[in-house]
Amino acid sequence: MAAGFEKLMVRDTSGTYSTPLAPLTHLPETNTSSSQETVKAAEIMKDKMEPVTNKTEPVTKKMEPLCDVTERRGDICNIDGDVRIQGNSSSVFLVSSEMSFLSGNNNSWNIRPYARKDNPAAMNPIKEWSVKLSRRDEISPCKKNQSVPAILFSQGGYTGNHFHDFSDVVIPLYLTSRQYYGEVQFLITDKRPWWIAKFKAILKNLSRYELMDIDREQEVHCFPSVIVGLKRNVKELSIDPSKYSYSMSDFREFLRSCYSLKRVNAIKVRDDQHKMPHLLIISRKRTRSFTNIGEITKMASSLGYNVTVAEPTMNVSKFAELVNSCDVLMGVHGAGLTNIVFLPKNAILIQIVPFGDFEWLARTDYGEPTKDMNVKYLEYKISTEERTLVQQYPPDHVVFKDPHSIQKQGFVAFKSVYMDKQNVKLDVNRFRPTLLKALELLHQ
Repeated sequence: MAAGFEKLMVRDTSGTYSTPLAPLTHLPETNTSSSQETVKAAEIMKDKMEPVTNKTEPVTKKMEPLCDVTERRGDICNIDGDVRIQGNSSSVFLVSSEMSFLSGNNNSWNIRPYARKDNPAAMNPIKEWSVKLSRRDEISPCKKNQSVPAILFSQGGYTGNHFHDFSDVVIPLYLTSRQYYGEVQFLITDKRPWWIAKFKAILKNLSRYELMDIDREQEVHCFPSVIVGLKRNVKELSIDPSKYSYSMSDFREFLRSCYSLKRVNAIKVRDDQHKMPHLLIISRKRTRSFTNIGEITKMASSLGYNVTVAEPTMNVSKFAELVNSCDVLMGVHGAGLTNIVFLPKNAILIQIVPFGDFEWLARTDYGEPTKDMNVKYLEYKISTEERTLVQQYPPDHVVFKDPHSIQKQGFVAFKSVYMDKQNVKLDVNRFRPTLLKALELLHQ
Protein backbone atom coordinates (compact mmCIF):
# COMPACT_ATOMS: atom_id res chain seq x y z
CA MET A 1 0.00 0.00 0.00
CA ALA A 2 3.64 1.43 1.70
CA ALA A 3 5.56 4.32 1.80
CA GLY A 4 9.01 4.27 1.98
CA PHE A 5 11.37 2.81 4.62
CA GLU A 6 15.02 3.78 4.81
CA LYS A 7 17.84 1.61 6.17
CA LEU A 8 17.43 0.95 9.87
CA MET A 9 20.45 -1.25 10.66
CA VAL A 10 22.41 0.43 13.51
CA ARG A 11 25.78 -0.95 14.44
CA ASP A 12 26.62 0.30 17.94
CA THR A 13 30.04 -0.16 19.45
CA SER A 14 29.68 -2.58 22.37
CA GLY A 15 31.84 -2.02 25.47
CA THR A 16 33.46 -4.62 27.75
CA TYR A 17 33.78 -4.62 31.51
CA SER A 18 36.84 -5.96 33.36
CA THR A 19 37.04 -6.97 37.00
CA PRO A 20 39.69 -4.71 38.58
CA LEU A 21 42.60 -6.01 40.66
CA ALA A 22 41.81 -6.31 44.34
CA PRO A 23 42.83 -3.12 46.16
CA LEU A 24 46.04 -3.28 48.21
CA THR A 25 44.55 -2.31 51.58
CA HIS A 26 45.96 -5.06 53.83
CA LEU A 27 49.72 -4.56 53.63
CA PRO A 28 51.80 -5.63 56.65
CA GLU A 29 52.49 -2.87 59.14
CA THR A 30 56.11 -2.22 58.28
CA ASN A 31 58.18 0.89 58.12
CA THR A 32 56.74 2.80 55.18
CA SER A 33 59.10 5.69 55.41
CA SER A 34 60.95 4.34 52.41
CA SER A 35 59.06 4.43 49.14
CA GLN A 36 61.17 1.56 47.82
CA GLU A 37 60.07 -0.65 50.74
CA THR A 38 56.46 0.27 50.15
CA VAL A 39 56.67 -0.75 46.50
CA LYS A 40 58.46 -3.97 47.41
CA ALA A 41 55.78 -4.88 49.98
CA ALA A 42 53.09 -4.26 47.41
CA GLU A 43 54.81 -6.53 44.91
CA ILE A 44 55.09 -9.32 47.51
CA MET A 45 51.37 -9.12 48.29
CA LYS A 46 50.47 -9.08 44.60
CA ASP A 47 52.49 -12.28 44.04
CA LYS A 48 50.64 -14.04 46.86
CA MET A 49 47.23 -13.15 45.46
CA GLU A 50 45.52 -15.40 42.90
CA PRO A 51 45.86 -13.95 39.44
CA VAL A 52 42.75 -12.10 38.21
CA THR A 53 41.99 -12.10 34.50
CA ASN A 54 39.91 -9.62 32.55
CA LYS A 55 36.42 -11.06 31.97
CA THR A 56 34.26 -9.92 29.06
CA GLU A 57 30.58 -9.86 29.83
CA PRO A 58 28.20 -10.26 26.90
CA VAL A 59 26.66 -6.94 26.01
CA THR A 60 23.40 -6.50 24.16
CA LYS A 61 23.66 -4.50 20.97
CA LYS A 62 20.82 -2.09 20.56
CA MET A 63 19.72 -2.66 16.99
CA GLU A 64 16.71 -1.42 15.14
CA PRO A 65 14.39 -4.12 13.70
CA LEU A 66 15.35 -5.36 10.26
CA CYS A 67 11.79 -5.03 8.96
CA ASP A 68 9.20 -2.27 9.04
CA VAL A 69 5.71 -3.76 9.16
CA THR A 70 3.93 -0.51 10.00
CA GLU A 71 3.41 0.74 6.44
CA ARG A 72 -0.14 0.45 5.12
CA ARG A 73 0.67 -0.79 1.63
CA GLY A 74 3.57 -3.18 2.17
CA ASP A 75 6.15 -4.54 4.62
CA ILE A 76 9.78 -3.89 3.79
CA CYS A 77 13.10 -5.10 5.22
CA ASN A 78 16.42 -3.28 4.80
CA ILE A 79 19.25 -5.62 5.69
CA ASP A 80 22.96 -4.72 5.67
CA GLY A 81 25.90 -6.97 6.44
CA ASP A 82 26.44 -10.67 5.91
CA VAL A 83 23.10 -11.46 4.23
CA ARG A 84 22.46 -15.03 3.11
CA ILE A 85 19.50 -16.22 1.07
CA GLN A 86 18.22 -19.77 0.76
CA GLY A 87 15.77 -19.65 -2.11
CA ASN A 88 14.46 -23.19 -1.78
CA SER A 89 13.38 -22.51 1.82
CA SER A 90 12.24 -18.91 1.19
CA SER A 91 14.59 -17.66 3.90
CA VAL A 92 16.74 -14.55 4.33
CA PHE A 93 19.34 -14.47 7.12
CA LEU A 94 21.44 -11.68 8.56
CA VAL A 95 24.42 -13.44 10.11
CA SER A 96 25.59 -11.83 13.35
CA SER A 97 28.18 -12.52 16.00
CA GLU A 98 27.16 -14.39 19.15
CA MET A 99 27.02 -11.12 21.09
CA SER A 100 24.64 -9.47 18.63
CA PHE A 101 20.95 -9.94 19.13
CA LEU A 102 17.87 -7.81 19.41
CA SER A 103 17.09 -7.02 22.99
CA GLY A 104 13.40 -7.18 23.73
CA ASN A 105 12.45 -7.70 20.08
CA ASN A 106 11.69 -10.56 17.76
CA ASN A 107 14.56 -11.81 15.68
CA SER A 108 12.40 -13.01 12.78
CA TRP A 109 9.66 -11.72 10.48
CA ASN A 110 7.38 -13.25 7.87
CA ILE A 111 7.16 -11.06 4.77
CA ARG A 112 5.09 -11.26 1.59
CA PRO A 113 7.06 -8.95 -0.75
CA TYR A 114 4.16 -7.40 -2.67
CA ALA A 115 2.97 -3.82 -2.21
CA ARG A 116 -0.76 -4.19 -1.58
CA LYS A 117 -0.80 -5.43 2.00
CA ASP A 118 -4.26 -4.05 2.71
CA ASN A 119 -5.88 -6.37 0.13
CA PRO A 120 -6.08 -10.01 1.34
CA ALA A 121 -7.17 -11.31 -2.07
CA ALA A 122 -3.99 -9.91 -3.62
CA MET A 123 -1.71 -11.05 -0.79
CA ASN A 124 -2.91 -14.61 -0.16
CA PRO A 125 -1.19 -16.16 -3.23
CA ILE A 126 2.11 -14.35 -2.54
CA LYS A 127 4.90 -16.61 -1.27
CA GLU A 128 5.85 -15.83 2.31
CA TRP A 129 9.53 -15.27 3.14
CA SER A 130 11.13 -15.51 6.55
CA VAL A 131 13.69 -12.88 7.53
CA LYS A 132 15.86 -13.84 10.51
CA LEU A 133 18.78 -12.62 12.57
CA SER A 134 20.95 -15.72 12.99
CA ARG A 135 24.30 -16.81 14.40
CA ARG A 136 26.98 -18.00 12.03
CA ASP A 137 26.77 -21.60 13.18
CA GLU A 138 23.04 -21.73 12.50
CA ILE A 139 23.16 -21.13 8.76
CA SER A 140 24.87 -22.84 5.82
CA PRO A 141 27.98 -21.13 4.45
CA CYS A 142 27.91 -19.07 1.26
CA LYS A 143 28.09 -20.92 -2.02
CA LYS A 144 27.80 -17.89 -4.29
CA ASN A 145 29.04 -14.48 -3.19
CA GLN A 146 27.53 -11.46 -4.91
CA SER A 147 29.18 -8.04 -4.93
CA VAL A 148 26.09 -5.86 -5.43
CA PRO A 149 22.97 -5.24 -3.33
CA ALA A 150 19.79 -7.19 -4.06
CA ILE A 151 16.05 -6.46 -4.05
CA LEU A 152 13.63 -9.34 -3.53
CA PHE A 153 10.07 -8.80 -4.76
CA SER A 154 7.07 -10.76 -5.99
CA GLN A 155 5.54 -10.82 -9.46
CA GLY A 156 2.34 -12.36 -8.14
CA GLY A 157 -0.77 -10.71 -6.73
CA TYR A 158 -2.77 -8.70 -9.23
CA THR A 159 -0.02 -8.50 -11.86
CA GLY A 160 -1.39 -8.96 -15.35
CA ASN A 161 -3.79 -6.08 -14.79
CA HIS A 162 -2.08 -3.02 -16.29
CA PHE A 163 -3.15 -0.75 -13.43
CA HIS A 164 -1.77 -3.08 -10.77
CA ASP A 165 1.36 -3.75 -12.82
CA PHE A 166 2.28 -0.09 -12.42
CA SER A 167 0.79 0.79 -9.06
CA ASP A 168 1.86 -2.38 -7.20
CA VAL A 169 5.17 -3.28 -8.87
CA VAL A 170 6.65 -0.98 -11.53
CA ILE A 171 6.46 2.33 -9.64
CA PRO A 172 7.43 0.72 -6.28
CA LEU A 173 10.34 -1.06 -7.98
CA TYR A 174 11.49 2.26 -9.45
CA LEU A 175 11.25 3.90 -6.02
CA THR A 176 13.23 1.12 -4.37
CA SER A 177 15.94 0.51 -6.95
CA ARG A 178 16.61 3.83 -8.68
CA GLN A 179 19.11 4.81 -5.96
CA TYR A 180 21.51 2.09 -7.18
CA TYR A 181 21.76 3.37 -10.79
CA GLY A 182 21.61 -0.16 -12.17
CA GLU A 183 24.10 -1.72 -9.73
CA VAL A 184 21.51 -3.97 -8.10
CA GLN A 185 20.40 -7.58 -8.51
CA PHE A 186 16.67 -8.33 -8.78
CA LEU A 187 15.54 -11.50 -7.02
CA ILE A 188 12.14 -12.61 -8.33
CA THR A 189 9.70 -14.69 -6.32
CA ASP A 190 6.41 -15.94 -7.82
CA LYS A 191 8.04 -15.51 -11.22
CA ARG A 192 5.82 -14.87 -14.24
CA PRO A 193 7.91 -14.98 -17.45
CA TRP A 194 5.30 -13.12 -19.51
CA TRP A 195 5.44 -10.23 -17.01
CA ILE A 196 9.20 -10.00 -17.41
CA ALA A 197 8.82 -9.96 -21.19
CA LYS A 198 6.16 -7.26 -20.95
CA PHE A 199 8.33 -4.88 -18.90
CA LYS A 200 11.79 -5.88 -20.09
CA ALA A 201 12.68 -2.30 -21.12
CA ILE A 202 11.98 -1.00 -17.61
CA LEU A 203 13.72 -3.89 -15.86
CA LYS A 204 16.86 -3.50 -17.98
CA ASN A 205 17.02 0.21 -17.21
CA LEU A 206 16.78 -0.40 -13.47
CA SER A 207 19.27 -3.28 -13.20
CA ARG A 208 22.34 -4.24 -15.24
CA TYR A 209 22.17 -7.81 -13.98
CA GLU A 210 20.19 -10.81 -15.17
CA LEU A 211 17.04 -11.46 -13.15
CA MET A 212 17.35 -14.31 -10.68
CA ASP A 213 14.43 -16.69 -10.12
CA ILE A 214 15.27 -17.01 -6.44
CA ASP A 215 12.56 -19.62 -5.75
CA ARG A 216 14.51 -22.16 -7.84
CA GLU A 217 17.93 -21.53 -6.31
CA GLN A 218 19.26 -24.47 -4.27
CA GLU A 219 22.53 -22.89 -3.15
CA VAL A 220 23.04 -20.16 -0.55
CA HIS A 221 23.58 -16.75 -2.15
CA CYS A 222 25.30 -14.00 -0.14
CA PHE A 223 24.92 -10.27 -0.62
CA PRO A 224 26.33 -7.16 1.09
CA SER A 225 22.77 -5.87 1.52
CA VAL A 226 19.25 -6.94 0.62
CA ILE A 227 15.88 -5.19 0.50
CA VAL A 228 12.92 -7.53 0.87
CA GLY A 229 9.72 -5.91 -0.42
CA LEU A 230 9.19 -2.61 -2.25
CA LYS A 231 8.66 1.00 -1.22
CA ARG A 232 5.11 2.06 -2.01
CA ASN A 233 3.24 5.32 -1.85
CA VAL A 234 -0.16 5.14 -0.14
CA LYS A 235 -1.94 6.76 -3.10
CA GLU A 236 -2.34 4.94 -6.41
CA LEU A 237 -0.01 5.68 -9.34
CA SER A 238 1.84 8.30 -7.34
CA ILE A 239 5.07 9.20 -5.58
CA ASP A 240 5.28 11.56 -2.62
CA PRO A 241 8.37 13.71 -3.29
CA SER A 242 8.40 14.92 0.33
CA LYS A 243 8.91 11.32 1.47
CA TYR A 244 11.06 9.91 -1.32
CA SER A 245 13.97 11.18 -3.39
CA TYR A 246 11.92 11.05 -6.59
CA SER A 247 8.64 12.36 -8.00
CA MET A 248 6.15 11.24 -10.64
CA SER A 249 7.77 13.74 -13.00
CA ASP A 250 11.06 11.90 -12.51
CA PHE A 251 9.35 8.57 -13.12
CA ARG A 252 7.69 9.80 -16.32
CA GLU A 253 11.03 11.11 -17.54
CA PHE A 254 12.49 7.68 -16.81
CA LEU A 255 9.73 6.07 -18.91
CA ARG A 256 10.44 8.44 -21.79
CA SER A 257 14.05 7.30 -21.67
CA CYS A 258 13.16 3.57 -21.44
CA TYR A 259 10.87 3.69 -24.48
CA SER A 260 12.59 6.50 -26.42
CA LEU A 261 9.43 8.63 -26.35
CA LYS A 262 9.88 11.80 -28.37
CA ARG A 263 7.16 14.15 -27.18
CA VAL A 264 7.66 16.03 -23.93
CA ASN A 265 4.74 18.49 -24.29
CA ALA A 266 1.27 18.24 -25.78
CA ILE A 267 0.25 20.47 -28.65
CA LYS A 268 -0.72 24.04 -27.83
CA VAL A 269 -3.58 24.89 -30.16
CA ARG A 270 -3.46 28.29 -31.86
CA ASP A 271 -6.40 29.85 -33.65
CA ASP A 272 -4.27 30.56 -36.71
CA GLN A 273 -2.87 27.02 -36.91
CA HIS A 274 -4.30 24.16 -38.93
CA LYS A 275 -2.59 21.37 -36.98
CA MET A 276 -5.15 19.01 -35.49
CA PRO A 277 -4.81 17.73 -31.93
CA HIS A 278 -4.53 13.95 -31.66
CA LEU A 279 -7.33 12.16 -29.76
CA LEU A 280 -6.78 8.55 -28.70
CA ILE A 281 -9.86 6.57 -27.71
CA ILE A 282 -9.04 3.55 -25.55
CA SER A 283 -11.32 0.72 -26.66
CA ARG A 284 -12.32 -2.37 -24.69
CA LYS A 285 -13.64 -5.55 -26.27
CA ARG A 286 -15.12 -7.41 -23.31
CA THR A 287 -16.54 -5.05 -20.68
CA ARG A 288 -17.14 -1.30 -20.33
CA SER A 289 -16.75 -0.94 -24.07
CA PHE A 290 -18.20 1.75 -26.32
CA THR A 291 -21.08 0.32 -28.35
CA ASN A 292 -21.16 3.26 -30.80
CA ILE A 293 -17.48 3.96 -31.40
CA GLY A 294 -18.19 4.99 -35.01
CA GLU A 295 -20.52 7.83 -33.91
CA ILE A 296 -18.00 9.04 -31.32
CA THR A 297 -15.18 9.10 -33.87
CA LYS A 298 -17.28 10.99 -36.43
CA MET A 299 -18.35 13.64 -33.92
CA ALA A 300 -14.78 14.14 -32.59
CA SER A 301 -13.43 14.49 -36.13
CA SER A 302 -16.03 17.17 -36.86
CA LEU A 303 -14.60 19.20 -33.96
CA GLY A 304 -11.10 19.12 -35.43
CA TYR A 305 -9.55 16.09 -33.79
CA ASN A 306 -7.32 13.57 -35.50
CA VAL A 307 -8.86 10.41 -33.99
CA THR A 308 -7.28 7.03 -33.31
CA VAL A 309 -9.07 4.07 -31.69
CA ALA A 310 -6.88 1.39 -30.10
CA GLU A 311 -6.88 -1.26 -27.39
CA PRO A 312 -3.73 -1.74 -25.26
CA THR A 313 -1.68 -4.87 -25.89
CA MET A 314 1.21 -6.70 -24.23
CA ASN A 315 3.55 -4.71 -26.49
CA VAL A 316 4.08 -1.88 -24.01
CA SER A 317 6.74 -0.18 -26.11
CA LYS A 318 4.51 0.17 -29.16
CA PHE A 319 1.48 1.37 -27.20
CA ALA A 320 3.57 3.80 -25.15
CA GLU A 321 4.71 5.42 -28.39
CA LEU A 322 1.09 5.75 -29.56
CA VAL A 323 -0.06 7.31 -26.28
CA ASN A 324 2.90 9.70 -26.27
CA SER A 325 1.84 10.92 -29.72
CA CYS A 326 -1.62 12.01 -28.57
CA ASP A 327 -2.85 15.18 -26.88
CA VAL A 328 -6.13 13.88 -25.48
CA LEU A 329 -6.76 10.37 -24.21
CA MET A 330 -10.27 9.17 -23.40
CA GLY A 331 -11.81 5.92 -22.27
CA VAL A 332 -14.21 4.23 -19.87
CA HIS A 333 -12.80 3.61 -16.40
CA GLY A 334 -10.46 0.62 -16.61
CA ALA A 335 -6.85 -0.54 -16.61
CA GLY A 336 -6.18 0.88 -20.07
CA LEU A 337 -6.25 4.41 -18.64
CA THR A 338 -3.04 3.57 -16.76
CA ASN A 339 -1.28 4.50 -19.99
CA ILE A 340 -1.59 8.15 -18.94
CA VAL A 341 1.94 7.64 -17.58
CA PHE A 342 3.15 7.89 -21.21
CA LEU A 343 1.24 11.08 -22.09
CA PRO A 344 3.23 14.25 -22.82
CA LYS A 345 3.00 17.10 -20.33
CA ASN A 346 -0.19 19.20 -20.42
CA ALA A 347 -2.07 16.47 -22.27
CA ILE A 348 -5.65 15.72 -21.20
CA LEU A 349 -7.33 12.64 -19.80
CA ILE A 350 -11.09 12.29 -20.24
CA GLN A 351 -12.39 9.51 -18.02
CA ILE A 352 -15.85 8.16 -18.79
CA VAL A 353 -17.35 7.19 -15.43
CA PRO A 354 -19.84 4.29 -15.62
CA PHE A 355 -22.98 4.02 -13.54
CA GLY A 356 -22.77 2.50 -10.05
CA ASP A 357 -21.18 4.97 -7.61
CA PHE A 358 -17.91 4.78 -9.54
CA GLU A 359 -16.86 8.30 -8.61
CA TRP A 360 -14.66 7.32 -5.67
CA LEU A 361 -12.88 4.62 -7.68
CA ALA A 362 -12.49 6.78 -10.79
CA ARG A 363 -10.94 9.68 -8.92
CA THR A 364 -8.74 7.52 -6.70
CA ASP A 365 -7.29 5.47 -9.56
CA TYR A 366 -6.91 8.12 -12.25
CA GLY A 367 -8.33 11.52 -11.30
CA GLU A 368 -6.00 12.24 -8.39
CA PRO A 369 -2.83 10.79 -9.97
CA THR A 370 -3.03 13.17 -12.96
CA LYS A 371 -2.22 16.10 -10.64
CA ASP A 372 1.34 14.87 -10.13
CA MET A 373 1.82 13.96 -13.81
CA ASN A 374 1.22 17.41 -15.31
CA VAL A 375 -1.84 15.95 -17.04
CA LYS A 376 -5.19 17.79 -17.10
CA TYR A 377 -8.26 15.85 -16.04
CA LEU A 378 -11.85 15.89 -17.29
CA GLU A 379 -14.60 13.58 -16.07
CA TYR A 380 -17.79 12.57 -17.85
CA LYS A 381 -20.51 10.70 -15.93
CA ILE A 382 -22.86 8.69 -18.10
CA SER A 383 -26.61 9.20 -17.90
CA THR A 384 -29.34 6.59 -17.45
CA GLU A 385 -29.81 6.31 -21.20
CA GLU A 386 -26.12 5.68 -21.83
CA ARG A 387 -25.77 2.61 -19.61
CA THR A 388 -26.45 -0.76 -21.20
CA LEU A 389 -27.51 -2.20 -17.84
CA VAL A 390 -31.04 -1.04 -18.70
CA GLN A 391 -31.16 -3.93 -21.17
CA GLN A 392 -30.42 -6.46 -18.42
CA TYR A 393 -32.36 -5.25 -15.35
CA PRO A 394 -35.84 -3.76 -14.85
CA PRO A 395 -35.97 -0.03 -14.01
CA ASP A 396 -36.92 -0.64 -10.35
CA HIS A 397 -34.12 -3.15 -9.72
CA VAL A 398 -31.82 -2.60 -6.74
CA VAL A 399 -28.91 -2.32 -9.18
CA PHE A 400 -30.33 1.08 -10.19
CA LYS A 401 -32.12 2.13 -7.02
CA ASP A 402 -29.39 1.35 -4.50
CA PRO A 403 -25.88 0.74 -5.91
CA HIS A 404 -24.46 1.24 -2.43
CA SER A 405 -26.17 -1.92 -1.24
CA ILE A 406 -24.30 -3.84 -3.95
CA GLN A 407 -21.04 -2.29 -2.81
CA LYS A 408 -21.71 -3.49 0.72
CA GLN A 409 -21.61 -7.07 -0.55
CA GLY A 410 -17.95 -6.62 -1.42
CA PHE A 411 -15.82 -5.78 -4.43
CA VAL A 412 -16.54 -9.08 -6.19
CA ALA A 413 -20.28 -8.37 -6.18
CA PHE A 414 -19.70 -4.76 -7.26
CA LYS A 415 -17.38 -5.82 -10.07
CA SER A 416 -19.67 -8.56 -11.37
CA VAL A 417 -22.49 -6.05 -11.95
CA TYR A 418 -21.06 -2.61 -12.66
CA MET A 419 -17.76 -3.61 -14.27
CA ASP A 420 -18.33 -6.94 -15.98
CA LYS A 421 -21.87 -6.41 -17.28
CA GLN A 422 -21.84 -2.73 -18.19
CA ASN A 423 -21.04 -1.18 -21.56
CA VAL A 424 -21.53 2.42 -22.66
CA LYS A 425 -23.54 3.88 -25.53
CA LEU A 426 -22.22 7.42 -25.46
CA ASP A 427 -24.69 10.21 -26.24
CA VAL A 428 -22.49 12.13 -28.69
CA ASN A 429 -24.52 15.34 -28.34
CA ARG A 430 -24.29 15.24 -24.56
CA PHE A 431 -20.57 14.38 -24.70
CA ARG A 432 -19.71 17.05 -27.29
CA PRO A 433 -19.13 19.86 -24.71
CA THR A 434 -16.52 17.72 -22.96
CA LEU A 435 -14.44 17.44 -26.12
CA LEU A 436 -14.87 21.18 -26.69
CA LYS A 437 -13.60 21.80 -23.15
CA ALA A 438 -10.53 19.69 -23.94
CA LEU A 439 -9.85 21.88 -26.99
CA GLU A 440 -10.18 24.95 -24.80
CA LEU A 441 -7.61 23.55 -22.37
CA LEU A 442 -5.20 22.90 -25.23
CA HIS A 443 -5.43 26.61 -26.08
CA GLN A 444 -4.11 27.57 -22.63
